[in-house]
Amino acid sequence: MIRILFILLMAISQTATVFAQESNERIRVYNDSIEPISQIDAAIAEAGRTGKHVLCQLGGNWCPWCLRFAAFVRDDAELKQFVDDNYILIHVTVPRSRDMSSEFNTLTANATRFGFPVFVIYDATGRLIHIQDSVFLEEGKGYNKTKVMKFFKQWTPNAVKGIRE
Repeated sequence: MIRILFILLMAISQTATVFAQESNERIRVYNDSIEPISQIDAAIAEAGRTGKHVLCQLGGNWCPWCLRFAAFVRDDAELKQFVDDNYILIHVTVPRSRDMSSEFNTLTANATRFGFPVFVIYDATGRLIHIQDSVFLEEGKGYNKTKVMKFFKQWTPNAVKGIRE
């Protein structure tokens, strides 16, 4: 009887975990009503005022991996604080079809060729300094915190200037 109760509790626990993960993925982090180039330009202007870099997560609310990454950073206090301290983070909507203007493709160096999410980093002057394919940050059905933090640390304003923290 105790064994059956234990198995039942484990099954309920696993189900609750799956539902929690799925609900995280359903959170909408991309605003489809914002024009992408204007969104990037506004973030670059803010970076110019703050001395931070712009971290663009290209993807969409249609992309489970995009929502998973957003939740991963949001829910980890250390990652969230590091991003807040060093980046202007924006979620830029790209349709599944990847059908974007030539101006957008030029601005992002056609970063969508890597799939989604893909990260584009601009410095405070608007110079594109890095594109990161998210596949290298993945682990299983999620993301590896050590790899993600290493990526974030490598592209901060101080890191790009050669200042070790």
